Amino acid sequence: MAPTGFSVAANMEKSEDGQKVFQRFRGSKAGDNFSPLVVAMVGLPARGKTVLAHKLNRYLNWNGLNSKVFSISFYRRKHIELYDGHEIFRADNDEANEIIQQSAKEAMEDALDFLKSEGNIAILDGTHASAKMRQKTLNYFAKQFNFKVLFLECIVDDEAMLERNIKEILQFSKDYKHMTKERALDDFHHKIEHFMEQYETINPKEESKYTFIKVFDGGENLSVHRLNGPHQTMILSFVSSFRPGSKTLYFSRHGESEFNVVGRIGGDTDLSPRGRIYASTLANFINEADIPELHVWTSEKRRTKQTAAGIAAPSEPIPALNELDAGVCEGLSYEEMQEKYPQEFAWRDQDKLRYRYPWGESYIDIMARLAPVLLEMEHEDNLLTISHQAVLRCILGYFLNKSLDELPYLNVPLHTVIKLTTEGYKSHIEFITLNVECVDTYRKQPKNCNVARSSEDALITVPAHFNMWPISKMIIE
Repeated sequence: MAPTGFSVAANMEKSEDGQKVFQRFRGSKAGDNFSPLVVAMVGLPARGKTVLAHKLNRYLNWNGLNSKVFSISFYRRKHIELYDGHEIFRADNDEANEIIQQSAKEAMEDALDFLKSEGNIAILDGTHASAKMRQKTLNYFAKQFNFKVLFLECIVDDEAMLERNIKEILQFSKDYKHMTKERALDDFHHKIEHFMEQYETINPKEESKYTFIKVFDGGENLSVHRLNGPHQTMILSFVSSFRPGSKTLYFSRHGESEFNVVGRIGGDTDLSPRGRIYASTLANFINEADIPELHVWTSEKRRTKQTAAGIAAPSEPIPALNELDAGVCEGLSYEEMQEKYPQEFAWRDQDKLRYRYPWGESYIDIMARLAPVLLEMEHEDNLLTISHQAVLRCILGYFLNKSLDELPYLNVPLHTVIKLTTEGYKSHIEFITLNVECVDTYRKQPKNCNVARSSEDALITVPAHFNMWPISKMIIE
Protein backbone atom coordinates (compact mmCIF):
# COMPACT_ATOMS: atom_id res chain seq x y z
CA MET A 1 0.00 0.00 0.00
CA ALA A 2 1.33 3.45 -0.90
CA PRO A 3 2.13 5.59 2.14
CA THR A 4 0.20 8.82 2.74
CA GLY A 5 1.63 12.32 2.98
CA PHE A 6 3.54 12.32 -0.28
CA SER A 7 5.40 15.52 -1.08
CA VAL A 8 6.61 17.04 -4.29
CA ALA A 9 8.88 19.39 -2.38
CA ALA A 10 11.81 18.46 -4.60
CA ASN A 11 10.07 20.39 -7.37
CA MET A 12 9.15 23.34 -5.17
CA GLU A 13 10.52 26.15 -3.07
CA LYS A 14 8.97 28.07 -0.18
CA SER A 15 7.75 31.64 -0.52
CA GLU A 16 7.93 34.16 2.34
CA ASP A 17 4.44 33.23 3.56
CA GLY A 18 5.38 29.56 3.79
CA GLN A 19 3.30 28.44 0.84
CA LYS A 20 4.77 26.00 -1.63
CA VAL A 21 5.63 27.60 -4.96
CA PHE A 22 6.69 25.56 -7.96
CA GLN A 23 10.01 26.33 -9.57
CA ARG A 24 9.87 27.41 -13.16
CA PHE A 25 9.81 25.00 -16.08
CA ARG A 26 12.99 22.87 -16.20
CA GLY A 27 14.86 25.27 -13.94
CA SER A 28 14.50 28.99 -14.53
CA LYS A 29 14.98 28.67 -18.30
CA ALA A 30 15.66 25.59 -20.35
CA GLY A 31 18.58 27.21 -22.14
CA ASP A 32 20.31 28.97 -19.24
CA ASN A 33 23.43 26.81 -19.49
CA PHE A 34 24.08 27.56 -23.17
CA SER A 35 25.16 30.63 -25.12
CA PRO A 36 22.35 32.63 -26.71
CA LEU A 37 21.73 31.77 -30.34
CA VAL A 38 20.75 33.95 -33.29
CA VAL A 39 18.99 32.23 -36.20
CA ALA A 40 19.22 34.41 -39.32
CA MET A 41 16.86 33.42 -42.12
CA VAL A 42 18.33 33.59 -45.64
CA GLY A 43 16.69 33.47 -49.05
CA LEU A 44 14.66 35.17 -51.73
CA PRO A 45 11.06 36.27 -51.10
CA ALA A 46 8.37 33.54 -51.20
CA ARG A 47 10.77 30.77 -50.20
CA GLY A 48 8.93 30.02 -46.94
CA LYS A 49 11.27 31.85 -44.57
CA THR A 50 8.58 33.60 -42.51
CA VAL A 51 6.43 30.50 -42.10
CA LEU A 52 9.42 28.42 -41.06
CA ALA A 53 10.67 31.15 -38.69
CA HIS A 54 7.36 31.37 -36.83
CA LYS A 55 6.75 27.64 -36.68
CA LEU A 56 10.29 27.07 -35.44
CA ASN A 57 9.73 29.77 -32.84
CA ARG A 58 6.55 28.03 -31.66
CA TYR A 59 8.35 24.68 -31.37
CA LEU A 60 11.27 26.15 -29.42
CA ASN A 61 9.00 27.96 -26.96
CA TRP A 62 6.85 24.86 -26.49
CA ASN A 63 10.04 22.99 -25.56
CA GLY A 64 10.81 25.46 -22.79
CA LEU A 65 13.21 27.79 -24.60
CA ASN A 66 12.58 31.53 -24.67
CA SER A 67 12.52 32.30 -28.38
CA LYS A 68 11.22 35.28 -30.38
CA VAL A 69 10.96 36.29 -34.04
CA PHE A 70 12.24 39.70 -35.12
CA SER A 71 10.92 40.52 -38.58
CA ILE A 72 12.84 43.13 -40.56
CA SER A 73 9.63 43.83 -42.51
CA PHE A 74 7.96 44.88 -39.26
CA TYR A 75 10.61 47.53 -38.69
CA ARG A 76 10.50 48.62 -42.31
CA ARG A 77 6.74 49.23 -42.03
CA LYS A 78 7.38 51.48 -39.06
CA HIS A 79 9.40 53.74 -41.34
CA ILE A 80 7.29 53.27 -44.48
CA GLU A 81 3.74 52.88 -43.22
CA LEU A 82 2.13 52.46 -46.64
CA TYR A 83 3.91 50.11 -49.01
CA ASP A 84 3.73 51.79 -52.42
CA GLY A 85 5.45 49.28 -54.64
CA HIS A 86 8.54 47.27 -55.44
CA GLU A 87 10.74 50.28 -56.21
CA ILE A 88 11.89 50.45 -52.58
CA PHE A 89 13.74 47.16 -53.07
CA ARG A 90 15.80 48.32 -56.05
CA ALA A 91 19.52 48.14 -55.29
CA ASP A 92 20.03 51.64 -56.76
CA ASN A 93 17.30 53.26 -54.63
CA ASP A 94 19.66 54.79 -52.10
CA GLU A 95 17.02 56.48 -49.94
CA ALA A 96 14.87 53.35 -49.58
CA ASN A 97 17.93 51.15 -49.16
CA GLU A 98 19.02 53.30 -46.23
CA ILE A 99 15.63 52.76 -44.58
CA ILE A 100 15.85 48.99 -45.10
CA GLN A 101 19.36 48.92 -43.64
CA GLN A 102 18.15 50.92 -40.65
CA SER A 103 15.27 48.48 -40.21
CA ALA A 104 17.68 45.54 -40.17
CA LYS A 105 19.82 47.38 -37.61
CA GLU A 106 16.83 47.99 -35.35
CA ALA A 107 15.79 44.34 -35.58
CA MET A 108 19.29 43.23 -34.56
CA GLU A 109 19.39 45.72 -31.68
CA ASP A 110 16.07 44.50 -30.32
CA ALA A 111 17.18 40.90 -30.75
CA LEU A 112 20.33 41.72 -28.81
CA ASP A 113 18.36 43.30 -25.96
CA PHE A 114 16.11 40.24 -25.85
CA LEU A 115 19.05 37.83 -25.66
CA LYS A 116 20.90 39.89 -23.06
CA SER A 117 17.87 40.13 -20.78
CA GLU A 118 15.77 36.96 -20.95
CA GLY A 119 15.97 35.20 -24.30
CA ASN A 120 17.65 32.02 -25.44
CA ILE A 121 17.09 32.21 -29.19
CA ALA A 122 16.36 35.20 -31.45
CA ILE A 123 15.15 34.52 -34.99
CA LEU A 124 15.85 37.27 -37.54
CA ASP A 125 13.28 37.01 -40.31
CA GLY A 126 14.69 38.68 -43.41
CA THR A 127 16.43 37.88 -46.66
CA HIS A 128 20.08 38.37 -45.57
CA ALA A 129 20.54 38.12 -49.29
CA SER A 130 24.19 39.08 -49.67
CA ALA A 131 27.41 37.70 -48.21
CA LYS A 132 28.12 41.23 -46.97
CA MET A 133 24.89 41.34 -44.96
CA ARG A 134 25.53 37.91 -43.46
CA GLN A 135 29.05 38.97 -42.48
CA LYS A 136 27.63 42.09 -40.85
CA THR A 137 25.15 39.99 -38.86
CA LEU A 138 27.86 37.55 -37.77
CA ASN A 139 30.19 40.37 -36.71
CA TYR A 140 27.47 42.07 -34.68
CA PHE A 141 26.44 39.05 -32.62
CA ALA A 142 29.39 36.67 -32.65
CA LYS A 143 32.44 38.93 -32.59
CA GLN A 144 31.03 41.64 -30.32
CA PHE A 145 28.99 39.53 -27.92
CA ASN A 146 30.20 35.96 -28.47
CA PHE A 147 26.71 34.73 -29.34
CA LYS A 148 26.28 31.81 -31.71
CA VAL A 149 24.81 32.50 -35.15
CA LEU A 150 23.04 29.93 -37.32
CA PHE A 151 22.05 30.86 -40.88
CA LEU A 152 18.93 29.06 -42.09
CA GLU A 153 18.61 29.34 -45.87
CA CYS A 154 15.42 28.44 -47.75
CA ILE A 155 15.84 27.53 -51.41
CA VAL A 156 12.84 26.68 -53.61
CA ASP A 157 13.14 25.40 -57.18
CA ASP A 158 9.75 23.68 -57.22
CA GLU A 159 7.49 25.95 -59.29
CA ALA A 160 4.26 24.64 -57.74
CA MET A 161 5.58 25.30 -54.24
CA LEU A 162 6.77 28.76 -55.24
CA GLU A 163 3.39 29.60 -56.74
CA ARG A 164 1.64 28.42 -53.57
CA ASN A 165 3.96 30.51 -51.39
CA ILE A 166 3.33 33.62 -53.48
CA LYS A 167 -0.44 33.13 -53.28
CA GLU A 168 -0.20 32.80 -49.50
CA ILE A 169 1.88 35.96 -49.16
CA LEU A 170 -0.47 38.03 -51.31
CA GLN A 171 -3.38 36.80 -49.19
CA PHE A 172 -1.92 37.56 -45.77
CA SER A 173 0.82 40.22 -46.16
CA LYS A 174 0.00 43.72 -44.92
CA ASP A 175 1.88 45.16 -47.89
CA TYR A 176 -0.74 44.03 -50.39
CA LYS A 177 -4.01 44.56 -48.53
CA HIS A 178 -4.73 47.80 -50.42
CA MET A 179 -3.79 46.44 -53.87
CA THR A 180 -5.81 44.54 -56.44
CA LYS A 181 -4.77 40.90 -56.94
CA GLU A 182 -3.40 41.68 -60.40
CA ARG A 183 -1.28 44.62 -59.24
CA ALA A 184 -0.09 42.77 -56.14
CA LEU A 185 1.03 39.75 -58.18
CA ASP A 186 2.88 41.95 -60.69
CA ASP A 187 4.49 43.98 -57.92
CA PHE A 188 5.65 40.89 -56.05
CA HIS A 189 7.31 39.39 -59.11
CA HIS A 190 9.22 42.64 -59.59
CA LYS A 191 10.21 42.53 -55.92
CA ILE A 192 11.67 39.05 -56.42
CA GLU A 193 13.60 40.28 -59.47
CA HIS A 194 15.17 43.10 -57.42
CA PHE A 195 16.32 40.66 -54.75
CA MET A 196 17.64 38.22 -57.34
CA GLU A 197 20.03 40.95 -58.49
CA GLN A 198 21.45 41.14 -54.96
CA TYR A 199 21.05 37.54 -53.79
CA GLU A 200 24.06 35.31 -53.16
CA THR A 201 23.37 31.84 -51.84
CA ILE A 202 25.59 30.78 -48.93
CA ASN A 203 28.88 29.64 -50.40
CA PRO A 204 30.36 26.69 -48.45
CA LYS A 205 33.87 27.66 -49.56
CA GLU A 206 33.82 31.41 -49.06
CA GLU A 207 31.64 31.17 -45.95
CA SER A 208 33.20 27.96 -44.69
CA LYS A 209 33.40 29.11 -41.07
CA TYR A 210 29.68 29.84 -40.91
CA THR A 211 27.17 27.54 -39.25
CA PHE A 212 24.26 26.99 -41.60
CA ILE A 213 21.42 24.76 -42.71
CA LYS A 214 20.17 24.89 -46.30
CA VAL A 215 16.58 23.76 -46.78
CA PHE A 216 15.68 22.78 -50.34
CA ASP A 217 12.05 22.76 -51.54
CA GLY A 218 10.48 22.86 -48.11
CA GLY A 219 12.57 20.07 -46.62
CA GLU A 220 12.93 17.65 -49.54
CA ASN A 221 16.67 17.92 -49.05
CA LEU A 222 18.95 19.50 -46.44
CA SER A 223 22.56 20.60 -46.34
CA VAL A 224 24.11 21.05 -42.91
CA HIS A 225 27.41 22.72 -42.05
CA ARG A 226 29.27 23.05 -38.72
CA LEU A 227 26.31 22.65 -36.36
CA ASN A 228 27.32 23.12 -32.75
CA GLY A 229 25.29 22.67 -29.58
CA PRO A 230 21.94 21.23 -28.44
CA HIS A 231 19.87 24.22 -29.55
CA GLN A 232 21.12 23.91 -33.12
CA THR A 233 20.52 20.17 -33.01
CA MET A 234 16.95 20.78 -31.85
CA ILE A 235 16.46 23.21 -34.74
CA LEU A 236 17.79 20.65 -37.20
CA SER A 237 15.32 18.06 -35.83
CA PHE A 238 12.44 20.43 -36.42
CA VAL A 239 13.57 21.56 -39.87
CA SER A 240 14.06 17.93 -40.90
CA SER A 241 10.45 17.14 -39.97
CA PHE A 242 8.70 20.34 -41.04
CA ARG A 243 6.81 20.39 -44.32
CA PRO A 244 5.19 23.62 -45.57
CA GLY A 245 1.69 23.91 -46.94
CA SER A 246 -1.81 23.69 -45.50
CA LYS A 247 -2.87 20.54 -43.70
CA THR A 248 -5.85 19.18 -41.81
CA LEU A 249 -5.59 17.14 -38.63
CA TYR A 250 -8.46 15.64 -36.65
CA PHE A 251 -8.57 15.00 -32.91
CA SER A 252 -10.99 13.38 -30.50
CA ARG A 253 -10.97 12.20 -26.95
CA HIS A 254 -12.09 8.63 -26.42
CA GLY A 255 -15.78 8.07 -25.89
CA GLU A 256 -17.14 8.48 -22.39
CA SER A 257 -15.50 5.86 -20.18
CA GLU A 258 -16.76 4.02 -17.12
CA PHE A 259 -14.43 6.14 -14.99
CA ASN A 260 -15.70 9.37 -16.60
CA VAL A 261 -19.22 8.50 -15.51
CA VAL A 262 -18.27 8.13 -11.84
CA GLY A 263 -15.70 10.96 -11.82
CA ARG A 264 -12.52 8.94 -11.43
CA ILE A 265 -9.21 9.85 -13.04
CA GLY A 266 -6.82 7.72 -15.06
CA GLY A 267 -7.17 3.98 -15.18
CA ASP A 268 -7.70 1.71 -18.16
CA THR A 269 -11.45 1.15 -18.16
CA ASP A 270 -13.82 0.31 -20.99
CA LEU A 271 -16.21 2.72 -22.66
CA SER A 272 -19.54 3.37 -21.01
CA PRO A 273 -22.72 2.54 -22.96
CA ARG A 274 -22.87 6.13 -24.19
CA GLY A 275 -19.17 5.95 -25.01
CA ARG A 276 -19.83 2.96 -27.24
CA ILE A 277 -22.59 4.91 -28.99
CA TYR A 278 -20.10 7.73 -29.58
CA ALA A 279 -17.56 5.28 -31.02
CA SER A 280 -20.16 4.09 -33.51
CA THR A 281 -21.25 7.67 -34.31
CA LEU A 282 -17.64 8.79 -34.74
CA ALA A 283 -16.95 5.88 -37.09
CA ASN A 284 -19.96 6.81 -39.22
CA PHE A 285 -18.92 10.47 -39.27
CA ILE A 286 -15.32 9.76 -40.27
CA ASN A 287 -16.14 7.01 -42.76
CA GLU A 288 -18.75 9.15 -44.51
CA ALA A 289 -16.30 12.06 -44.70
CA ASP A 290 -14.16 9.86 -46.98
CA ILE A 291 -10.89 11.50 -45.92
CA PRO A 292 -8.19 10.41 -48.40
CA GLU A 293 -5.39 8.25 -47.01
CA LEU A 294 -6.69 8.67 -43.48
CA HIS A 295 -4.78 6.96 -40.71
CA VAL A 296 -5.59 6.81 -37.01
CA TRP A 297 -3.39 7.12 -33.94
CA THR A 298 -4.64 6.01 -30.53
CA SER A 299 -3.09 5.63 -27.12
CA GLU A 300 -2.46 2.17 -25.66
CA LYS A 301 -5.53 2.44 -23.43
CA ARG A 302 -8.60 0.29 -24.12
CA ARG A 303 -10.98 3.23 -24.27
CA THR A 304 -9.16 4.85 -27.20
CA LYS A 305 -8.81 1.59 -29.12
CA GLN A 306 -12.50 0.86 -28.60
CA THR A 307 -13.34 4.35 -29.86
CA ALA A 308 -11.35 3.76 -33.05
CA ALA A 309 -12.57 0.21 -33.68
CA GLY A 310 -15.20 0.99 -36.32
CA ILE A 311 -13.20 3.48 -38.36
CA ALA A 312 -12.29 2.18 -41.81
CA ALA A 313 -8.64 3.22 -41.69
CA PRO A 314 -5.40 1.73 -40.36
CA SER A 315 -4.96 2.36 -36.63
CA GLU A 316 -1.75 2.44 -34.62
CA PRO A 317 -1.35 2.69 -30.82
CA ILE A 318 1.25 5.27 -29.77
CA PRO A 319 2.58 5.01 -26.18
CA ALA A 320 3.33 8.75 -26.04
CA LEU A 321 -0.41 9.43 -26.44
CA ASN A 322 -1.28 7.71 -23.14
CA GLU A 323 -3.08 9.84 -20.59
CA LEU A 324 -1.22 11.61 -17.79
CA ASP A 325 -0.14 9.08 -15.16
CA ALA A 326 -1.73 10.13 -11.86
CA GLY A 327 0.58 7.91 -9.80
CA VAL A 328 -0.86 7.08 -6.38
CA CYS A 329 -4.01 8.98 -7.36
CA GLU A 330 -4.87 6.73 -10.30
CA GLY A 331 -8.48 5.64 -10.05
CA LEU A 332 -9.40 8.17 -7.35
CA SER A 333 -12.17 10.72 -7.65
CA TYR A 334 -11.34 14.36 -6.91
CA GLU A 335 -13.31 14.00 -3.68
CA GLU A 336 -11.13 11.06 -2.63
CA MET A 337 -7.94 12.87 -3.57
CA GLN A 338 -8.97 15.85 -1.45
CA GLU A 339 -9.73 13.52 1.46
CA LYS A 340 -6.53 11.44 1.25
CA TYR A 341 -4.01 13.97 -0.10
CA PRO A 342 -5.35 17.50 0.51
CA GLN A 343 -1.88 19.07 0.24
CA GLU A 344 -1.25 17.41 -3.11
CA PHE A 345 -4.65 18.52 -4.36
CA ALA A 346 -3.93 22.13 -3.37
CA TRP A 347 -0.44 22.09 -4.84
CA ARG A 348 -1.82 20.82 -8.15
CA ASP A 349 -4.34 23.66 -8.22
CA GLN A 350 -1.57 26.17 -7.51
CA ASP A 351 0.44 25.14 -10.58
CA LYS A 352 -1.29 22.49 -12.65
CA LEU A 353 1.31 22.69 -15.44
CA ARG A 354 4.31 21.76 -13.32
CA TYR A 355 2.71 19.68 -10.57
CA ARG A 356 3.78 16.04 -10.69
CA TYR A 357 1.60 13.40 -9.07
CA PRO A 358 3.55 11.30 -6.56
CA TRP A 359 4.99 8.39 -8.56
CA GLY A 360 3.23 9.87 -11.58
CA GLU A 361 3.55 12.63 -14.15
CA SER A 362 3.04 16.34 -14.75
CA TYR A 363 1.94 18.20 -17.86
CA ILE A 364 5.61 18.98 -18.41
CA ASP A 365 6.33 15.24 -18.51
CA ILE A 366 3.60 14.77 -21.11
CA MET A 367 5.12 17.52 -23.23
CA ALA A 368 8.52 15.83 -23.09
CA ARG A 369 7.18 12.53 -24.40
CA LEU A 370 5.05 14.29 -27.01
CA ALA A 371 7.99 16.13 -28.61
CA PRO A 372 8.72 13.39 -31.21
CA VAL A 373 4.98 12.98 -31.86
CA LEU A 374 4.71 16.67 -32.76
CA LEU A 375 7.63 16.37 -35.14
CA GLU A 376 5.76 13.53 -36.86
CA MET A 377 2.60 15.63 -37.01
CA GLU A 378 4.51 18.44 -38.72
CA HIS A 379 4.67 16.36 -41.89
CA GLU A 380 1.42 14.42 -41.45
CA ASP A 381 -1.91 15.19 -43.10
CA ASN A 382 -5.35 13.59 -42.85
CA LEU A 383 -4.55 12.13 -39.45
CA LEU A 384 -7.08 11.36 -36.71
CA THR A 385 -5.63 11.23 -33.20
CA ILE A 386 -7.81 9.65 -30.51
CA SER A 387 -6.31 10.32 -27.12
CA HIS A 388 -7.02 11.84 -23.72
CA GLN A 389 -7.81 15.23 -22.21
CA ALA A 390 -4.39 16.26 -20.89
CA VAL A 391 -2.54 14.93 -23.93
CA LEU A 392 -4.82 16.68 -26.42
CA ARG A 393 -4.56 19.90 -24.43
CA CYS A 394 -0.79 19.82 -24.94
CA ILE A 395 -1.03 19.01 -28.67
CA LEU A 396 -3.69 21.61 -29.43
CA GLY A 397 -1.86 24.18 -27.32
CA TYR A 398 1.21 23.61 -29.48
CA PHE A 399 -0.58 24.13 -32.79
CA LEU A 400 -2.54 27.12 -31.48
CA ASN A 401 0.61 28.68 -30.01
CA LYS A 402 -0.84 28.92 -26.52
CA SER A 403 1.32 29.89 -23.57
CA LEU A 404 2.45 26.97 -21.43
CA ASP A 405 0.33 28.04 -18.47
CA GLU A 406 -2.81 27.97 -20.64
CA LEU A 407 -2.39 24.31 -21.59
CA PRO A 408 -3.89 22.64 -18.49
CA TYR A 409 -7.11 24.64 -18.81
CA LEU A 410 -7.90 24.28 -22.51
CA ASN A 411 -11.38 22.82 -22.90
CA VAL A 412 -11.32 19.54 -24.81
CA PRO A 413 -14.84 18.13 -24.42
CA LEU A 414 -15.90 14.53 -24.79
CA HIS A 415 -17.87 13.36 -27.83
CA THR A 416 -16.47 16.11 -30.01
CA VAL A 417 -14.33 16.00 -33.15
CA ILE A 418 -11.78 18.79 -33.34
CA LYS A 419 -10.75 19.72 -36.87
CA LEU A 420 -7.49 21.66 -37.01
CA THR A 421 -6.45 23.40 -40.22
CA THR A 422 -3.09 25.10 -40.73
CA GLU A 423 -2.51 27.99 -43.11
CA GLY A 424 0.91 29.56 -43.20
CA TYR A 425 2.17 29.57 -39.63
CA LYS A 426 -1.29 29.94 -38.09
CA SER A 427 -3.86 27.30 -37.18
CA HIS A 428 -7.56 27.43 -36.48
CA ILE A 429 -9.85 24.81 -35.01
CA GLU A 430 -13.47 23.81 -35.47
CA PHE A 431 -15.39 21.90 -32.78
CA ILE A 432 -17.81 19.39 -34.29
CA THR A 433 -20.08 18.09 -31.54
CA LEU A 434 -21.56 14.68 -32.29
CA ASN A 435 -25.02 14.32 -30.79
CA VAL A 436 -24.26 11.78 -28.06
CA GLU A 437 -24.81 12.75 -24.41
CA CYS A 438 -21.91 12.49 -21.96
CA VAL A 439 -20.61 13.88 -18.71
CA ASP A 440 -18.67 17.14 -18.66
CA THR A 441 -15.17 16.51 -17.26
CA TYR A 442 -13.89 20.10 -17.50
CA ARG A 443 -12.73 21.59 -14.19
CA LYS A 444 -11.85 25.24 -13.79
CA GLN A 445 -9.15 26.25 -11.35
CA PRO A 446 -10.68 27.23 -8.02
CA LYS A 447 -9.90 30.71 -6.73
CA ASN A 448 -8.77 29.41 -3.36
CA CYS A 449 -5.71 27.18 -3.84
CA ASN A 450 -4.36 27.49 -0.32
CA VAL A 451 -3.25 24.27 1.37
CA ALA A 452 -5.39 25.17 4.39
CA ARG A 453 -8.59 25.64 2.38
CA SER A 454 -11.75 23.78 3.26
CA SER A 455 -12.89 20.72 1.31
CA GLU A 456 -15.84 22.75 0.10
CA ASP A 457 -13.53 25.35 -1.46
CA ALA A 458 -11.27 22.64 -2.90
CA LEU A 459 -14.13 20.84 -4.60
CA ILE A 460 -16.19 23.83 -5.74
CA THR A 461 -15.21 23.44 -9.41
CA VAL A 462 -15.30 19.64 -9.57
CA PRO A 463 -17.66 18.67 -12.41
CA ALA A 464 -20.78 16.67 -11.63
CA HIS A 465 -20.57 12.92 -12.10
CA PHE A 466 -22.77 9.87 -11.60
CA ASN A 467 -22.85 9.58 -7.82
CA MET A 468 -23.39 13.36 -7.48
CA TRP A 469 -26.38 13.59 -9.84
CA PRO A 470 -30.06 13.57 -8.89
CA ILE A 471 -31.80 10.24 -9.39
CA SER A 472 -33.49 11.61 -12.53
CA LYS A 473 -30.12 11.97 -14.21
CA MET A 474 -28.60 8.69 -13.12
CA ILE A 475 -29.92 6.67 -16.06
CA ILE A 476 -27.30 5.94 -18.71
CA GLU A 477 -29.00 5.47 -22.02
